[in-house]
Amino acid sequence: MQGKLSRKIFGMLIAFLIVATTAIGLTLLISWQLEGVAAAINDAGSQRMRSYRMAQLMVRGMEGDTALAKELRVEAERFDTVLHDLAWGDPARPLSSPRNAEVRQLLTAVEKSWQAALRPLVEQYLEGEAGRLSASRRYDREVDGFVSQINELVLAMERSYARDTNLLRTVQGLLVVLAIIGTVILIRFFVRLVIRPVGVLHAGMRRMTGSDLGVRLPIESDDELGGLARGFNQMAEHLQAVHGTLEERVAAETSSLAERNRELGILYEVTSLLAEPVHLEALCQGFLDRIKTALGADAGAVRLYLPDSQKLYLVTQEGLSDSFLARERELNCGECLCGEVIQNGMPAIFDTQDPPPGMKLGNCVREGFATATAFSIVHGKRRLGVYNLYFLVARPFSEPEKHLLETLGQHLGVAIENQRLKSREMELAVSEERNLLAQELHDSIAQGLAFLNIQVQLLQDSLHKGRSDEALQTAAQLREGVQESYDDVRELLVHFRTRVLQSDLDTAITSALEKFEGQTGIATRFESLGSGAPLEPTDEIQIMHIVQESLSNIRKHAEASEVRLTVRRGQAGTEIDIEDDGRGFDTVNEPKVLSERHVGLKIMRERAHRVGGECRISSKIGEGTRVTLSLPRESREET
Repeated sequence: MQGKLSRKIFGMLIAFLIVATTAIGLTLLISWQLEGVAAAINDAGSQRMRSYRMAQLMVRGMEGDTALAKELRVEAERFDTVLHDLAWGDPARPLSSPRNAEVRQLLTAVEKSWQAALRPLVEQYLEGEAGRLSASRRYDREVDGFVSQINELVLAMERSYARDTNLLRTVQGLLVVLAIIGTVILIRFFVRLVIRPVGVLHAGMRRMTGSDLGVRLPIESDDELGGLARGFNQMAEHLQAVHGTLEERVAAETSSLAERNRELGILYEVTSLLAEPVHLEALCQGFLDRIKTALGADAGAVRLYLPDSQKLYLVTQEGLSDSFLARERELNCGECLCGEVIQNGMPAIFDTQDPPPGMKLGNCVREGFATATAFSIVHGKRRLGVYNLYFLVARPFSEPEKHLLETLGQHLGVAIENQRLKSREMELAVSEERNLLAQELHDSIAQGLAFLNIQVQLLQDSLHKGRSDEALQTAAQLREGVQESYDDVRELLVHFRTRVLQSDLDTAITSALEKFEGQTGIATRFESLGSGAPLEPTDEIQIMHIVQESLSNIRKHAEASEVRLTVRRGQAGTEIDIEDDGRGFDTVNEPKVLSERHVGLKIMRERAHRVGGECRISSKIGEGTRVTLSLPRESREET
């Protein structure tokens, strides 16, 4: 029974504690009483001396010494006090007379003699000189008998003290015997209830350590150690049974581990393929090849779903006949095995010899497949398609294999979606570049050609009218317009070639300024201030486009003699200032200047916005123009 041994041990220890505490308490009580009796014997013995002392003082006081009379009074009062303490005791000292009839009787006799005979004589002596001699003589006659009574009291106390002393020694001897007997009992108790059962248990453990799985322990009690013995026997039986099937268990675990390693190998191989930047069809073909080889399939196919037509289109296949492909190149949702899977999203594994009711597997049966499977290709909650595995021999699938194939379908869905996103990103990039190209062509070459077209018409009109001076003037304007268009074309070519900077931003700006100065003759000055982390390469390309657009506007419109370009880097971000000392313009009263006349200003703002920055233009007539490009660090990190 649970807790029985604990109760036995606690009961035995508590009983031993009670007996030992009682015996020790009894010895303490007797010792305290002996101490009180010893004090009482000492005080009773002092009364004899005090009686004779008072007789001596009475004799000496006959000469009229008042000091002796006072001392006599003190001794009498002290005698009364000691008698009172002997009668009633004093726990504080401690002092206590023996509690027996003999002592109480003798103490009462001493007290009566003192109060009846000796105490009145002392009072008579102290009252006056007339009766002193008589009182002193009578006291001398009475004192010897009184002291004899005190001696008998002291002897009675001593006899009681001796009896109590013998009792104390007897109790102490019994306590020693009790300690020995109790120790022997406790040792036998623990040997029988604890030490011997633990030894048996330890011996059983040694035998089991020595591969003796048939060992069993005797159950001799129903306490905790008996429960341990039962538990040991149950453990031994279990270990013996487990040891008998250990080889089978090891083989099963090894097989399970090999299966998991195979699944991990398939998963790793397929995910490595899906991470490669390949075309969609090659991606699906590589996926199908690896899955088909890993699972031993005889054929397979990958189909993608188009929501617009609600049809499944065969992307790639392996091991399927031409007649099968002709019938299943396109499938409607709800049609055949694949259509069901794309609708409900659940994987399907069917035995073609015994298909479920209503399931159309005619093509699979005609192809000779015994098992047909279909697993969804998903991305998030979107079903992108289905992939199939076909087997000529019936093949069962375990739950781990089903889960693995579903997981692979999810990975393929992520890879397909990434391919689509990359394609859309490329389309958006091409569209954006075309838009920028159209804007630049419109703002530069198209406007120049329109101007040339007007000048050609004016030239024809002047020639028809024979106005040679006007014709020459128009021809000069035509030449100037052609040269400007030529410069625009060269500038656009420089922009289009700037796709990746071959060096850092400062070097690229320095090179652009040198080319600008060589083409225009306008002095340039470049300054780079501060330090900071380098920008992203795509950001630097956009910055260079903005710098080149600014230089182009200065060349066309500013009529400047000097250009100053400053790059400031700091904790807050990067700021680029492009200043010229040209003629400037009124940004308040001529708002159309910012959107129409100045080539590329709108494009500059769009490029700045693309990298998370801001492009500001400030100008005054006659004071030049300043273009400031700010790229805060927070904006770039968010972008």
